[in-house]
Amino acid sequence: MNREELLAKRDELRQRLEQIRQDIRGGVDPDAEERVDQIANREVLDGIYRSTEAELARIEEQIRNAD
Repeated sequence: MNREELLAKRDELRQRLEQIRQDIRGGVDPDAEERVDQIANREVLDGIYRSTEAELARIEEQIRNAD
């Protein structure tokens, strides 16, 4: 990837992380059945968040090395 592509990817990943943060911060439903689904979804979001953070760190490293 060239520098412009790396910067675009970095921005995309930052935006994705912010969206995940907002989803994680959302409240839980008072309905017990729905709450179970939300907790399961939150676990998935946590995994996606960690993976996205790792990818962002790799991209930022590539940007630093390109300078």
